Parts: sequence; C-alpha cells; structure tokens
Amino acid sequence: MQVVVAFLLAVVLAFTYVLYDLQIVQGADFLARSTRKIPEIQTVPAARGAILDRYGRPLVSNRLSYNVVLNTARMGDAESRNQILFRLTQLCRAEALTWNDSLPISQYPPFYLTTGSAGNTAILRFERYLENRRAVKNDMGEALNNAFTGSQLIDWFRTYYGIPEDFSSTDARALIGLLYELELRSRFITQMSYVFAEDVSHDFIAMVKEEQLPGVTMQATTTRVYHTEYAAHLLGRVAPLDERDVDYFRELGYPLDAIVGKDGVELAFEQELHGTPGVREVETNQMGKIVSETYRTVPKPGSNVFLTLDINLQAATERILAEHMPSFPEGQGAAAVIIDVSDAGVLASASYPTYNLQTFSQDYAQLSVDPLTPMVNRAFTGRYAPGSTFKMVTAVAALETGLLTDRTLIRCTGRYTYYRESQPMCWIYRQYGGTHGALNVAQAITESCNIFFYDTGRRLGIDTLVEYATMFGLGQPTGIELHENIGAVASPAYSESRGQIWYEGNTMYAAVGQENNQFTPLQIANYIATIANGGSHYSVHLLDTVKSNDFRIVEFRHEPDLQDQLTISDSAMRAVHKGMLDVIAGGSPARYFTNLGVQVAGKTGSAQIAADKEANAVFVAFAPYHNPEIALCVVVEQGGSGTEVGAIVADILSYYFTVSRTGDLPQGENTLLR
Repeated sequence: MQVVVAFLLAVVLAFTYVLYDLQIVQGADFLARSTRKIPEIQTVPAARGAILDRYGRPLVSNRLSYNVVLNTARMGDAESRNQILFRLTQLCRAEALTWNDSLPISQYPPFYLTTGSAGNTAILRFERYLENRRAVKNDMGEALNNAFTGSQLIDWFRTYYGIPEDFSSTDARALIGLLYELELRSRFITQMSYVFAEDVSHDFIAMVKEEQLPGVTMQATTTRVYHTEYAAHLLGRVAPLDERDVDYFRELGYPLDAIVGKDGVELAFEQELHGTPGVREVETNQMGKIVSETYRTVPKPGSNVFLTLDINLQAATERILAEHMPSFPEGQGAAAVIIDVSDAGVLASASYPTYNLQTFSQDYAQLSVDPLTPMVNRAFTGRYAPGSTFKMVTAVAALETGLLTDRTLIRCTGRYTYYRESQPMCWIYRQYGGTHGALNVAQAITESCNIFFYDTGRRLGIDTLVEYATMFGLGQPTGIELHENIGAVASPAYSESRGQIWYEGNTMYAAVGQENNQFTPLQIANYIATIANGGSHYSVHLLDTVKSNDFRIVEFRHEPDLQDQLTISDSAMRAVHKGMLDVIAGGSPARYFTNLGVQVAGKTGSAQIAADKEANAVFVAFAPYHNPEIALCVVVEQGGSGTEVGAIVADILSYYFTVSRTGDLPQGENTLLR
C-alpha cells in the first residue's frame, strides 16, 4: 500500500513540475511565440523564360528585383493604416520613387480627371467603381456621380476614407490613391495585398525595414530586361492581371497576382514563358517580418523562346524606315516585313513610328494621344490596298486558266473604253498622254499597264480573281502567332457586307489592286514569297525553337507548315518573274539598285485613298532573283509613288546581303549556336 501511495505521489509531483515549467517558467515565451507567428501560404512566381533571336542573341531576359507589397490585414485599424501608408509615401518622395496608382485623377491640385499610365483599363475600372458607389453620400449629402470634377471627387474621397483635415491636398490625394487601390483589390479583384512599388533600390529597402511598418513587406521577384530598343511591336510587354483576363488565367491555375504577357510575343507564348509557380509556407510576426519559411513546391522557371527574327536586320530595318520618312512630306506612317522564302519565317517586321518598351509606362500618356498611333503594329494590322503589286495575282490567274499565254499581246489604248459609264485611264496616258503599245504579260507587269490588267481582269471575272487571291493567302489568316488583321479581298459578297452595291465594272478595278482589296504588309510579303519560291504557300511564323530554361533540352522546333502548293506552270512563273525582274533592272526604281551586287525582282504600287490625299505607296521584292532567299513588302502611308519607296527597299537589301552576312553573330569555340 505504501508503495502505491508513493508511486501516485511521484506521478502527481511530476505533473506538477511539468505544468509549472510550461505555465510559469516558459509560459511567457510560449505565449509570445503563439502570438507572433502568423502562418501564410504564398505563391512563389517562377522566373519567366528569356526571348532570343534566331542566332541566340538575347532580346528579353530577367534580373533580380524587389517589390514593396502591402497587406492591410496587418495594418490595424483605419487610423493606423492611414498613418502607415502616409509614412510610406513620404519615404517614396524622399527617394523620388513612384508607386502604383491607377486612380485617374491628377496627383497635384488643381485636380482633374486623367487617363493615367494604365489607359482605358484605369478609366473602365474607375467607372465601375463609381457605379458601385452610386448610393454613397458625401458630407454635403450629394451622391457620387460621373459629373463630379476632379476636385469634387477628391473632397468626396476625403470624407469616404476619413482622411483628417490636417492632411494637405497633395498628401490626401496620395493616400486616396493607395486606399482606392487597396479597395479595388479587396472588393473587386478579391486580393488583399497589392504591389505598391516595383523594382525598388536597396537603399529604399533599408529605409522601409528601419521604419518597421506593419503590413509592408519586400518580395523578391524578377523584372524584365530589354536588351534591344527595337521590335517593340513584336516583343510586347508584361503586366499584372486585370479584370479583363483574370477569369481566363484563373482557369489555367494562375494566382491573382500573376504577371502575364499583355501583347506581342510575351502574350503569344505565355504558356512557354511563364513557368510553374511554387508554393511556400511563411511564418511572420505581427510586424510582418518573416521568421521562417518552408517550400512545399519549388517554382519551375519558364522555357526560353527563340524567334525567327534577326535582331540586327530588325534594327537596320527600323533605322532605315526612320531615316527615309522625312523624304515623304505627306507620309503618316510606314511598315516593312521581311520573310524567309523557304518557310515564311519572319526575319524582320518594322512599324513606323514606334516606341521604346523600356520606357513604355512613362511614355504611355503621350503615346496614347499621338495622332500617328505609334502603338499600332502597321505591319500586322494595317490594312492597305495593294495597288499594282496585286497585278501578279491577275497575271497568274490569266495564265493558269488559259485566258492568256506568255506571248499573248494586249494593246494599251491609254483609256479603257469597254464600259460607257466608267472609262479609267492608264497611268502613262493620264500623266503623259501616251500609251504602252502592245504588251505581253511580262511587259505589262514591268510597265504596270493598267489597260492590260483592266481588260484581263474583266475577262477573268471576279470569282476567278478572288479564287487566286485567296490561294496566295490574301485576305486570309497568315498563321502568325501574334494578333493580325485578316484584311479583305474585293468581291460582291464583301461589298454587300459593307452596304455597297457591286457593279460589273468593279472587277477591273479589283484586278489592279484597288476597289475593296485591303491587305496587311505581312500578307503581301508572304504572297510575294509564294511567287518567289514557285508556289509553295507556307504559314507565316515567328516562333523558331523553344528550349528548357537551362538551354539543354529542345522542347519544340518549328517545321515548315505548307498551307498550299499552288499548281503554277513553269511558263507562267517565268513570265511573272521576268516582269518583276525588269521592273528593277530597267524600270523607274532601277537607280536605287545599280550597286547592290545582287539581282532583285520587284514591283511598285500606289493606291489612292482620298482625292485630297497622297496615295499610299507600296513596294514588293524578292532576292536573289535566282535561288530567292527573302521576300519583302514596304508600305508608306501617303507616300505617293511606289517608286520612291525603292530607296528603302534597296537599303534593306543592301544591309541583308552585305552587313548581315558578316555581322555580329555570337561565336565561341566548340559552341553550337542553335
């Protein structure tokens, strides 16, 4: 019995000691630990893959950077939150650091409504915000409405957010912008935290950490680095998700704070570039300081995308366009596309005027109101009548249907008199009162005789012209991975869709590239590539290869995609090629190509757009004449004569066949480039 009592007494004493140790000796420590540890599951973004040109030159890559992230859940009550945010803006101003603020109201009094750097998205978001706040009254009893001025809105916001009167107008506006952003995320984007400032300096990080502001943390991430100032319309940009695309990317498993491609290559190859985010569990104290972190899933970096572009040729093409545009007094813009004849890979694609991706955010306000629309990719989305560059379609159709042979002669009469009501003139008659005499099809291409093609087109009929234009890919998707305009082939059906009446005589205008023919420079370049290679019509592409993030594994390699093998006789092709060769060899543009050192085949075109404006100027070419390598199209809006565009084409070809062949390629001993 005594043994049992002794045993029970020992157990009681042991329990007493343990409880004493836990509650008295270590109680304060355990309480502090349970209070300060705040667990959180975070998505860790993967490093985005790089973008390179066909030779492995880097175009876009990443560098390590730090963002300032806010989380109001850790900032306490409204008064504490406002003080924390206000102090943060003071630190930013001291370092001349800008922060993310999409509220479309100017930063300084007198306040007025603006578009802001986010453009239309910011306006639409603000309009939605107003709609959701329609019933809220301000201190004067007035409901928030679209008619409020910028100053009235600031007054309303001051009351709504409870901002003290001792805050200056400028300080109040800064705080309102932050509270507005936080409210958007908590109510409309269902996201408590948001990136306050991006790519901050180490000095700023040290300042913020010294302040120990609750709910303000530093997040390591990567920032896109642009290694070229060219190809802005192709490369595109990245940005956080917004309301327009959040549902789409959420279905793909993206977190709501993901950075995604917004346009260009960044958008087209988002799946390849994005990678797979990781997941980590983070424990922080009440001040937001991380006390421990554990990775549940390690992020997998995105793949590297190699494009068909030759960035040196791209840069040269953009420079050449910019250098020549002053010689076109009425010129509004221009585009140039250079395609590999063997597989329709885009070697260069320039749109003028252009912009700089590195300074896009700072320049957006000015870019968005520029009447020359520099953000428009004219090469892929501009629609232009091809003018006389369409005449090769008419020629091939006539030769292949047997309407003409390569020896058939048609006499130029200066004025086409088949129709009583409409009797258009040949350019030589209109300018000089002369005619071209009797011409075969090759000569008609060289001389660009309208009478020859008016008559040929009328006899062919619009259905045959549409059939052959479509075979060459005009008015059809090219296959390019980026956004493009499909354009249109002139036809009765298309005229009807536009509420227009089609007359029989319209066919002759369609045969010379006028009427409702509207194509992109990209489509026209690929049509010329199809002529150059003998009828192989390939899908246009910008993607060459996809490699793993460490470059060791080829995950995708583009293979030529033959859309259609046109059945064009050798005699027909020779006639068309000969006509285009003689345009350059002895025609009006010949003076630009005399010292090129390579035979070029080409065709000029001009398309009237309005009676009071200069015509759009078009020039197409392929080279070398024997064993063609490249085809190209250059368009100058309101450039007048296509002949003058020959100077641009000649400079591009000169670069391609001289400098680019001996240019700066990445080289290294025992190194495989591709």
